[in-house]
Amino acid sequence: MSKAIKVEHLSKIYQLGQIGTGTFSQDLHRWYSRMRGKEDPFLIIGEKNDRAQKGSNIVYSLKDINFEINQGQAVGIIGKNGAGKSTLLKILSRVTRQSQGNIYLKGRIASLLEVGTGFHPELSGRENIFLNGAILGMRKTEIKRKLDEIIDFSGVERYIDTPVKRYSSGMYVRLAFAVAAHLDSEILIVDEVLAVGDFEFQKKCLGKMGDVSRQEGRTVLFVSHNMGAISQLCTSMLLLEQGELALQTDDVRKAINRYLSDTSEEIKTSWENPGKQFESPYFLPLRLKVASASLQNGERNSFSNEFPVRVTIDFEVKKWDPSLEICFWLYNDDGQLVFTSTNSDTSPGEWPEIKTGENSLAMDIPARFLNEGSYILSLSSSLTMKEWLIHPEKSTVSVRFSIKGGLSDSPTWYERRDGILAPVLTWKKA
Repeated sequence: MSKAIKVEHLSKIYQLGQIGTGTFSQDLHRWYSRMRGKEDPFLIIGEKNDRAQKGSNIVYSLKDINFEINQGQAVGIIGKNGAGKSTLLKILSRVTRQSQGNIYLKGRIASLLEVGTGFHPELSGRENIFLNGAILGMRKTEIKRKLDEIIDFSGVERYIDTPVKRYSSGMYVRLAFAVAAHLDSEILIVDEVLAVGDFEFQKKCLGKMGDVSRQEGRTVLFVSHNMGAISQLCTSMLLLEQGELALQTDDVRKAINRYLSDTSEEIKTSWENPGKQFESPYFLPLRLKVASASLQNGERNSFSNEFPVRVTIDFEVKKWDPSLEICFWLYNDDGQLVFTSTNSDTSPGEWPEIKTGENSLAMDIPARFLNEGSYILSLSSSLTMKEWLIHPEKSTVSVRFSIKGGLSDSPTWYERRDGILAPVLTWKKA
């Protein structure tokens, strides 16, 4: 199989510190302002980079990166913020130049890096389609042949002759992706700008990128923090850590699990308040303090699919309210919400008693229910129909665990079953 991209010893170096404004008079103005104790008049928003430790003034955004990508592969690039993902895509797209190393590309590149990249704000959507095609080296007749397909996919036909500076960010991304995906390029590069679009359009884009890779034989590089989208589209992975290539593999699940384990180092199968008890910031006086949360019936952070997983929480109620609810939110390693459960799920006459003072509640996740994989269980609490005490999106009370197994008793299953859940259901003759 022919190589579409080959990268050898690629590095990108940035110099920290103050950079000249471009003219002597402005540099003098900056110096004079600093002497008077005034703010730098030419300071760019986001220019300051406050780090806990001061080191060298030379920073490697990318350091000695080596990899090869075959034609027709859909490659996911993942890593924490600042790992160098966007810098890598910009270098491959020739937006910026590498400091060291060599890049070999076979074919033309269509890239979607940031909202607005490659579009002229004063030109209409239609004119920008022709502009982007010309940049890729396409003839006007070739662009015309694709024009209706691009406009239809983007869903902005009503505004296609309006200057794009009047587009919303969502409309911008819709048109930009439609142009990048439909024009005849051998390599398609997409950064995480698709997050701007709505759910239906993201789904449509993933489907198109899959078609581009599998059916048209074009190479796709896709950066995203959405592990569900990555696992759905990609057949190969690059994991970046602090500017270095930590892993290149065709095992998508392996790369995702390593990335998630690295971003969840502080999350264990038990949570205990670090010195001061967790207190809800949403109301006064305080009604709830969480002491601990833990999982049982497993070994370390691994649990068998064959046995239930017991979840326990210890907490203190400062001011009792009959509408108090304790809730768990379970997410899989793709960030998808698997289910929620509250203490009010129990029949009204069997609700566990919650009183003023110290309390302890337990809940069992049934055996033969969760599929093999990694999960995060987060705690939330509320006064039903009144207010959040611990908001699910802001909860710091989380425990991480993995499920092993996920097979049924059927002799026809020899590997992990498809899907989020793996329940064993009873089938009978109707």
